[in-house]
Amino acid sequence: MKTQLQFSSTAKTQLQLSNIAENTASIGDISYQLKTPRNPEFVPINHNSMPQVVSQHLRWIMQKDLLGQDVFLIGPPGPLRRAIAMQYLELTKREVEYVALSRDTTETDLKQRREIRSGTAFFIDQANAMRCVQCAVRAATEGRILVLEGLEKAERNVLPVLNNLLENREMQLEDGRFLMSAQRYDKLLQEHTKEELDLWKIVRVSEDFRVIALGLPVPRYKGNPLDPPLRSRFQARDIYYLPFKDQLELLYSTGQNVPAERVSQLLSCATTLCSQESATLGLPDFPVDNLPPAVKVLDLFPMLSAQQLIQRLYPYEAMLNKEGCNAVEGVLSRFELLDGKRQPSPRAVVHVEPAPDAQPGQASVTLNIADKNISFQVPAGPRPPRPPNTSPTFISTPTHARLLAEMMQSHLVKDMCLIGAKGFGKSVIAREFAEMLGYSIEPIMLYQDMTARDLLQQRYTLPNGDTAWRASPLVNAAQEGKLVLLDGIHRVNLGTLAVLSRLLHDRELALYDGTRLLRWDRYQNMKEQLQLTDSEMQQRSIFPIHPSFRVIALAEPPVAGSSSQQWLGPELLTMFFFHTVKPLAKAEEAAVIHGMTPNVPNEAVEQLLHLTHSLRRTNDPTAQSLASSLSTRQLLRICRRLSQYPEESIGHAVNKACLSRFLPSLARSSLQKNLADCSIEEQADPAAEQKQDHTCMVRDGVLTIGKVSAPVYNPDEKMKVPDVLFYENAQHMAVMEDMLKDFLLGEHLLLVGNQGVGKNKIVDRFLHLLNRPREYLQLHSQDVVMECQCRENSDLLYVLVLCACVKVKAVKMGHILVIDEADKAPTNVTCILKTLVESGEMILADGRRIVSDPLEASGRPNAIPMHPDFRMIVLANRPGFPFLGNDFFGSLGDIFSCHAVDNPKPQAEFAMLKQYGPDVPDAVLQKLVAAFGELRGMADQGTITYPYSTREVVNIVKHLQKFPEEGLANVVRNVFDFDSYNKDMREVLITALHKHGIPIGAKPSSVHLAKELPLPDCRMAGHWTINQGGNVRRKLLCPTESRRIDIKGPVFLRVQGFPLERHEARAMSFTEEHAHWQIPMNEVNIVCDVTTAGENIHYGLPEHKTLNLSEWLFLFFCIYIYEIIPTNTVLHIDLVTGAVRRLVLSPSKEDEPVRKSSNWWNSKESQPGYKMCREFAHKNWLLFYMADGNQLDVLDVLEGQVHTISLPINIKSVFLVAEDRWLLIESKTDRKFLLTKPMQMGAEESGVCQLHSISEEAVSTGFGISSGMEPAAPQDVSSEQLPNENLSTALGQKIVSPNRLICDTNTYASVIVGFPDLLSPNEVYSFKRSSPLTEGRAPDMFFGSSRQTGPAKRVNCISLIEANQVIRALPPAQVPLADIFPKDVTPPMTAAYLEVVDLNSKKLKYIPVPRASSMSPYTAWISKVSDTDVLLAPLGSGGAVTVDMGGYVRLWETGIDTLQRSLLEWRNMIGSEDGRPVQITIQRDSGLDVSSPKHGKIDSKNAPHVGGNQWAGGTGGRDTAGLGGKGGPYRLDAGHQVYQVSQAEKDAVPDEVKRAAREMAEKAFKERLKEIEMSEYDAATYDRFSGAVRRQVQSLRIILDSLQAKGKERQWLKNQALGELDDAKIIDGLTGEKAIYKRRGELEPELGTPQQKPKRLRLLADVSGSMYRFNGVDGRLERSMEAVCMVMEALESYEHKFKYDIVGHSGDGFDIELVKCDKVPKNNKQRLRVLKTMHAHSQFCMSGDYTLEGTEHAVNQLAREEADEHFVIVLSDANLERYGISPDRFARVLTSNPQVHAFAIFIGSLGDQADRLQRTLPAGRSFVAMDTKQIPQILQQIFTSTMLSNA
Repeated sequence: MKTQLQFSSTAKTQLQLSNIAENTASIGDISYQLKTPRNPEFVPINHNSMPQVVSQHLRWIMQKDLLGQDVFLIGPPGPLRRAIAMQYLELTKREVEYVALSRDTTETDLKQRREIRSGTAFFIDQANAMRCVQCAVRAATEGRILVLEGLEKAERNVLPVLNNLLENREMQLEDGRFLMSAQRYDKLLQEHTKEELDLWKIVRVSEDFRVIALGLPVPRYKGNPLDPPLRSRFQARDIYYLPFKDQLELLYSTGQNVPAERVSQLLSCATTLCSQESATLGLPDFPVDNLPPAVKVLDLFPMLSAQQLIQRLYPYEAMLNKEGCNAVEGVLSRFELLDGKRQPSPRAVVHVEPAPDAQPGQASVTLNIADKNISFQVPAGPRPPRPPNTSPTFISTPTHARLLAEMMQSHLVKDMCLIGAKGFGKSVIAREFAEMLGYSIEPIMLYQDMTARDLLQQRYTLPNGDTAWRASPLVNAAQEGKLVLLDGIHRVNLGTLAVLSRLLHDRELALYDGTRLLRWDRYQNMKEQLQLTDSEMQQRSIFPIHPSFRVIALAEPPVAGSSSQQWLGPELLTMFFFHTVKPLAKAEEAAVIHGMTPNVPNEAVEQLLHLTHSLRRTNDPTAQSLASSLSTRQLLRICRRLSQYPEESIGHAVNKACLSRFLPSLARSSLQKNLADCSIEEQADPAAEQKQDHTCMVRDGVLTIGKVSAPVYNPDEKMKVPDVLFYENAQHMAVMEDMLKDFLLGEHLLLVGNQGVGKNKIVDRFLHLLNRPREYLQLHSQDVVMECQCRENSDLLYVLVLCACVKVKAVKMGHILVIDEADKAPTNVTCILKTLVESGEMILADGRRIVSDPLEASGRPNAIPMHPDFRMIVLANRPGFPFLGNDFFGSLGDIFSCHAVDNPKPQAEFAMLKQYGPDVPDAVLQKLVAAFGELRGMADQGTITYPYSTREVVNIVKHLQKFPEEGLANVVRNVFDFDSYNKDMREVLITALHKHGIPIGAKPSSVHLAKELPLPDCRMAGHWTINQGGNVRRKLLCPTESRRIDIKGPVFLRVQGFPLERHEARAMSFTEEHAHWQIPMNEVNIVCDVTTAGENIHYGLPEHKTLNLSEWLFLFFCIYIYEIIPTNTVLHIDLVTGAVRRLVLSPSKEDEPVRKSSNWWNSKESQPGYKMCREFAHKNWLLFYMADGNQLDVLDVLEGQVHTISLPINIKSVFLVAEDRWLLIESKTDRKFLLTKPMQMGAEESGVCQLHSISEEAVSTGFGISSGMEPAAPQDVSSEQLPNENLSTALGQKIVSPNRLICDTNTYASVIVGFPDLLSPNEVYSFKRSSPLTEGRAPDMFFGSSRQTGPAKRVNCISLIEANQVIRALPPAQVPLADIFPKDVTPPMTAAYLEVVDLNSKKLKYIPVPRASSMSPYTAWISKVSDTDVLLAPLGSGGAVTVDMGGYVRLWETGIDTLQRSLLEWRNMIGSEDGRPVQITIQRDSGLDVSSPKHGKIDSKNAPHVGGNQWAGGTGGRDTAGLGGKGGPYRLDAGHQVYQVSQAEKDAVPDEVKRAAREMAEKAFKERLKEIEMSEYDAATYDRFSGAVRRQVQSLRIILDSLQAKGKERQWLKNQALGELDDAKIIDGLTGEKAIYKRRGELEPELGTPQQKPKRLRLLADVSGSMYRFNGVDGRLERSMEAVCMVMEALESYEHKFKYDIVGHSGDGFDIELVKCDKVPKNNKQRLRVLKTMHAHSQFCMSGDYTLEGTEHAVNQLAREEADEHFVIVLSDANLERYGISPDRFARVLTSNPQVHAFAIFIGSLGDQADRLQRTLPAGRSFVAMDTKQIPQILQQIFTSTMLSNA
C-alpha cells in the first residue's frame, strides 16, 4: 500500500511518502530508500509545512543525495535555505549535525577537541584525556547529514580541513585515527579483519554521509568568497525568495482579515526593494521572510498604517541617506503605501493583566488605537504583570506610550531591536516593557571582539581538573524564559552575530558540547514521538527553549555610507522588527525632567531645553554632535544637580556635560554661539570666581570642600586609603568640590584632561579626604574584555585558579574603583562598564554575576551583591591629537559625570610651584608659569602638537630647588630636549622661552650695556635766597576760596580687555631694556601721555587706556571716551566698572558753550589748557592751573572741596617741591616764587597763602666775574629730597641737609641744598652742559622738514631719587653720537636716546630707544606732545618706561643697584654648567678625522651602514651624505635608524671641510633645480611663500603621520599557533590544542566591507581683481597664495587619504581650474606655477564676484562624488554686499548640503562687513582673518578639528 500526500492539485511535482511497502520517499519521479534512524532525536521535526514550490528544490537535493554529492544552497539572507534543508532531512528521516559557522570557528570545532576527564592533570598518554569527536567527524562516522551554515563567515584557512573529507571521504584525525571512505574500507575488510583495521586506527566513513552547505553569494553580501578548491567540491542551487504567487497565498492565509489588495501592495513593495535595480541604488534587501509575522500584526490591527509597519521591517529613515529614503518613499508611493499620516498608530497600552484562562507565560494586553481598545495575548514572564504608568522611576510621555504600544504588537510575533542615540532611553524603555509583562531581564553587553563562545558557551575546569562547558547567560535565559537585552548590537562583528540567526528565526540552537535547544512545540512533539521523559531528553542533551523567551536588541543608529558604522545590513534585517527611539519633544522632555527631579528650577529647565532642541533641530553636523552630549540622560543628570545646588550656572553644567574644554575649536565656538543665542551665561565672573572659598577642612568627622560637606568614611581596610603629597590650589580644590557634589548625588565620575595635569593626584587626594579605600586598575591597548573582567591564571598542576580582579573586590567591599588610562584600552573593552554603571549588573568571565539588588543576590549561587558604597572613578586623556587614544568620552561619557581637569591657572600654578620650590626665586617661577601657559595656548590653537603640562614644570622646579646653582636655561632642557631635533618646533620653543625671559642659548658674557661717558665735575653755581617779610619786597598774600565739588554722572562706558604680547628683552643678551610690548592701536590714534602709579602704567590717547602690570596674563583695558566731553574737563574714571564722573571745578564756566574746534591737537589756536600736578595724588589731592593764568585750584577728593588760590602773578609752571611749599615759575620772566600754604587747606581761619620771591645769585669767581648763573625754567624738580648718602656722593662731601634735585636745559642736573625748608640762602650745585639743550623737535625723520612749533606739551625728564639719577629722552640730534659709537659704525635708527645721568658714579650714558615699528600718519600732531617720538615716565625706584608714537612700550632698568641685581639673576638663570669643569672618567673618540666631503657609494641593497666614510645614506659616519654624522656635504635619509655623532665631534670639523661641504650642498641643490627645470630665482620666489607656512605645514604633517600610524595600529590576532598565550584559551591549551596563542598584527579589513574612501577637499580661492587691487594694502593676495601653498605641501603624499583640488573664482567665472584632483603638483616648480597662475589671473581678470556661484557649484559637485567626507573651504574677501549678495543667501549656500562641510575665510573687509557676515553665518563655519597671517592657522584648525576627527 502506498500513501500519497499532495500539497496542491496544480503542482507539477508530487511528493509521495510510502512507509509500509517499499519504505521510500518519492518526490515526483525521484525516490529515496528510507532507513530507520539509529538516533531519532537527531532527526528534524515539524519542518514540513513549507509551500509546494519548494518541492522542486527538494527533488534536486534528493537527486544529489542519490549521486552521493554534497550540495550548496546559495541565496539571499533569511531562514528559507535552512528550512528547506531541514524539511528534506525530515522527509528522508536523516539525522543531522548542524554547525553555525562564524569568524571564530576553528579547526577543532569541526574535527576534534580534547576534554580532560578523571580529574588528573598528568598526561602520560592519551588514556586520561577523552577526545571529544566534533560534529563533522560524528556526521561522517554515523552517516548523518552535516549542515554547515554561513560558510562566508568562516576564515578562509578553516574550511579547507574538510576538503579531503568532501572529495574522497578521508580525513586524518589528531588522535592518530584515519577516516576512510566506505568503498575503500569495505575492500580492506575483505582482506583484513576488523580488529586489524581498528588496530591501524582506520575508521569507516558511512556511505550515507552528506554535507549540505548554506551560504550567501559573495561579493553581493559581506563575507569571504569561497576557496576555489572548496567551491569545486559542491553542487550549487540558487534558493531565491518564494515566487510572488506562492508568497501571496502564504500571506493571504496568514492575514485573513487584511484586504487582499493591501497584502498584494505590501508584497509588491517588498519584491521591488529586493530587485537588482534597488541593489544598484545601494538599498539593502527587504526582509521578505518577515512579511508573514508583519501581516499577522496587520490581521489583528487592520487599521494600522502600512508605512509604519514597513518601517518596523525596513527602518529606511534610520539606515539610509536622503537619496535612499527618497527612493524607498518613491516605491511606497507607487504602491499607495504612504499612509503614515492618514492611518492611526496605537496610542498607549491601556492595561496588562494575566491571561484570562490562567495560561502560564501569557498576558492579556489591551491597546488603544483609533479610539478603540483591542486586547490580545502575548508571551509574558513568570512574575505578575505590572499595570502601565505605575512605575515610580518611569515617567510616561505620549511618545514613549506610543512606542511601548507598538512594541507590544511586535512582541506578539518577533524579537525586536530598538535603534536610538545613546542617552535617549532605550534601556529604560526596554526595562519598563519587561516589567509591564513580568519578565526577568538578562542584560548582555556586547563588544567588538566578542566571540561566538562568549555568546553561547565557555570552557572552564571543575575542581578536580576536568574540563567542562558553562552555558552563557543568553542560553540560560532562553531556557528560563527571560527577556534578553543585547546591548550594543551595532558593535559586534556580523560574523559572530550570525550564530544567533537560528535561535532568532527558529528558536533552535546547537552548542559546542553537543547540547541542543529546541523550540518548545518541537521539543514536546519529539518527546511524544520518542515517548521519553524530560530527564531522558536531558540525558540526550536536548532541552526546550521557553515559549516566553524573547530578545530585545539595543543599538545606536547606523551611519549611512560609512564603511565602519553601517552595521544594519540584509542579514540583521531578517532577525528583528525595528523600532526607532527618537528624542523626546520639548514639552515631553520637560515633563520627564520635572517628574524625575521635582525641585529643579523651571527657568533652568526651560533654558536647557531651548539650547538642546535648537542644537537637535539644526542640520549642522557639529551642532548635532554637541546635541548628542546633551541626551535626556545627561539633562536629567544636570537637573538633579541643579535641584540640589540651584545657585550653579547652567552654562557651567552644559560645558561640563559637553566637555567643552577639550572640544575642537570649531565645535567649541559653535557651542559658545548657541549658548549666547539661548541667553545662557557661559561662566561666572572671574573676579567673583576668585573670591569663592575653595578651602577644605575635616572637622568632627565631616569633610567640607568649599561650600559642600560630606561625612568622612570609616573603612575596614585603611591601608588602601591613598595618601599622596598634594599641595592645594584653588583650581584643583574647585574640581574636587565639583566632584564631591556629584559623588553625593550617587554618580560615577569621569575625569578627562591632558597628561600631567594632576588627575591621579586629585583623585587620590579626594579619596584621602573622604577616607575611602581605593582599588586601582590601569588599562592599556593590549587589554581584552576577558582580562578586564577577570584575569585567569594556572599553576603547575594545571589546576585553574580564578583570581578575583580588583574590580570584583571593589564591588564586594564597597571600595572606590579607580580605572586609569581608560582611553588606552579599546573602546569595546571599556564598553563592558556600561551595564555595571547603568544597571548595577555585570557578568564576569568566570560565570559569576554582579547584581545591585541584595535580595536578588541571595537567591543566586554565583551572584556577587554590589556594596551600596561602591563607586567608579575613571581617568582618561582628552580625545584627539596627540594622544590618539580611544574616545572614551564619546563612547561612554554620558553615563558618567564628567569633569575636565585642566592645567592650573597662572596664579594657582604659581602658588603650587612655590610649595614645591620654596627657595626658587619668584621671578623664575613667574617666567616658567608664563612660558608654559603660552605653550599650552599654542597647543590648543594647533600651532604645536605637544600639550606641555604642570608635571613638566613641577619637575623643573624640583630640580632647581635641589640644585639651585644650575641655571634655569639649562634645566628647562630636561623638558625641551625631546624637540631638539625638530627644527621648526625648536624655533617655536626658543621664541616662546625668550619671550618670557628664559635665556636658553645665551652666554653669561653677552652683556651689552650702554657705553658710559664721564660726567663734568660738580661745581657750586650760586645761591637761591627766599625773601622773607619786607626785606626786599613786601610780603605777598594770596587769598583762598573754598567750595564743594559738583559731580556729574556717572556715565558707564565700555571697558574692553585686550591680551598683550609681553616680550622679555634679555633673551640672548643683557641690556638695560628688560621688557616690551605693543599697545593695540588704530591708525588714527597717537599716544599723548604716560604715567605710572605703583605697578600700573597709564597711557593717554584720544581714547584713554590703561595697563595693569600686576596681571601675568597682560590685559590691556581700554575705555572709550568720545569727543562729546569738552576740553579742560576733569574726569574721574573707575577702571574696573567703566564709570566716568565729571568733576566741575569752576561753576562759572559750566554754562559756557563748548566750542567745537577745541581739540588739544588742533593746529589752530584754541583755548589754553589746564595742567595737573599729581605729585601728592597718593594723599588724595591734586592741583590744577592754567598756563599764563593767575590762580591755582586745589582739588581735595576726601573733603569733596575745591580751594582756589588767587595769585598776584601769571604763572608758567608749578612744581610741588613739598606738600606745603610749591615752586612757581612766572610767565615770560622765568622768575621763581615759593608759595607756602597751611598743611590742611582751610584749617586756619585766615586761609591765606603767602608768596615769597626767590633771588638767584651767581658765585663770584674773583676779579669781579661771576659764574654766570643764567635764570632758566626748570624742566623737573623732585618733590622729595635725595637721601643723605646720595647727596654726599653727588656733591663729593659729607653733608646732611634738606635738598631738591632740579633739571633744566643748561645742566645735566643740579642740587639745591637747604631748599625749600631752610630760609638761609640755599646753595646750588650743578653739572653744567657744554651747550644748552634746545626745545622743540629736530627735522622730522619721515618728512625731513623742521617743524618748530614751540615748546612741546610734554617734557621728557624724570628724577629717580633712590637711584640718584636723572633721565631724559633726547632726539638723536642732541646726542654726542661720535663719543658713543666708533667711527666705522653707523648709529642705528632710533626714536630717541635715554640720557641717564648717574650722580653716584658720576657717569653719563645714552641708551638708544628703537624706532617705532609703525607710525601714525597724523605725524603733524606729534610735535605737540613731545620733543621726541617717545614719552617717558619713572617706573619704580630704579627704572623708567617709554612709549613711542606707534604705541610700543618698553621697560628700562637704569639704577646701578637694580642692574647689578638683575645681572646676577640673569647669569644665575643661564647657569654655570657650560663653564664648569666636569671630570669625565672615560672619553672615547672615533679616532678618525674628516677628510673631504663626498656623496659616497650607493648600496643597491640599501643595507644600513653605521660609521665609516664609504656609503651614501649611512648614519653616524663621516664625509659622506647621510644622517647623524660629521663632515658630509648634505643630509641623505635612506630610511634607517639614525646613530648620532656627538655635537663635540661635529664642532671639531675644520672650517675648510665645512666650506667644502657647503659648496657641495649648493651644487646638489642647483642640480636638483636643474632636474625639475627651476631657476634659482624661481626657487627663491617659491621659498618666499613656502617659508611663511613651513611651520604650519610641518605641524599638520606630523598630525597626519600620527593619525596614519594610529590607523595602522596593530590588533590582537587570535587562534594563532605562535605568539603569547591567550588567557581565554588556557583550558584549550591544557587539553592539547595548538591554536591557543594570540599575537599582534595588522588586521586585514573584513572582506566585503566597503573600501575606505579618501576625504574630498575643494579649496575655492578668490582670484578676483580686488585681491590684486588691495594686496598692497593688506597683502591679501599673497596670504591667499600662502594658504594654497600650505594645502599643496601639507597634503603631498597623502593623496590616498585626502583627494583635493583647487578652484579659483573671479569676475571671469566661478570654476577657474588651478589644481585638478587627479593631477596634483608633485614638486616645487609645479606648485609655483599654480601660485603664478593665481597672481596673473587676479591681475588681468574682469571685475565682478562669483563667490556665491562658486561655493554653490563646489558644494553640489562634491556631494555627487564618493568620499568619506566632503569639505569646501572658500577664501574670499567680505565685499559681497557690493555685488548684491546678502549674508543669508551665502549662509544658505554654505549649509545647503549636510554631507558637505563648507567653511568661509574672509581675508579682506571694508569696515565691519566681515564681522557682520560672520555673525549671520552658522557658528564655526566662518572665520575673519583681517590679519592675513592667520589664514594658514585657520586652515590648520579646520583640518585638525574636523577633517582629522576620524581620519
